[in-house]
Amino acid sequence: MQKRHVKHPFPPIVDDKSRILILGSVPSVKSVENNFYYMHPQNRFWRVLSFVVGRDFASVDTAEREKLLRLSHIAMYDSVEECDIEGSSDLAISNVIPADIGAIVKGTEITRIFCNGVASYNLFIKHNPELARIAERLPSTSPANASYSLQKLIDEWSSIKKYL
Repeated sequence: MQKRHVKHPFPPIVDDKSRILILGSVPSVKSVENNFYYMHPQNRFWRVLSFVVGRDFASVDTAEREKLLRLSHIAMYDSVEECDIEGSSDLAISNVIPADIGAIVKGTEITRIFCNGVASYNLFIKHNPELARIAERLPSTSPANASYSLQKLIDEWSSIKKYL
């Protein structure tokens, strides 16, 4: 598989009322094609968030998803602003330019940052040690994380509820 260079193609979803920030690692090929987060059809992110938050993120279009995120006080971005990557594999990320997470949380009510998977968390902590105390790693919703059932993901991701 050929390496691709990714410069984050869409802005963070955030406003001054955001209470939590969910970070992925880097947009997948499908997310870049669709210009929005978690657009691979087998990624369970939107189904998990629907159960956890109690709003239907899974069956609506991207404009409605963004609206529901804002209504739920959830900000969203990725730990990486720019990198080289092979396909959509987090194991193949190199030449990282980290996202400016400090700038994203500034002026918001964000008190907790949730990282979707190990790569997101490790990259975030490496480049944002000053924010490590408010960060938490959650299991990846990626189809590559096959050891986690949908229910197990929902159970783990339910920890975000107390921050909303």
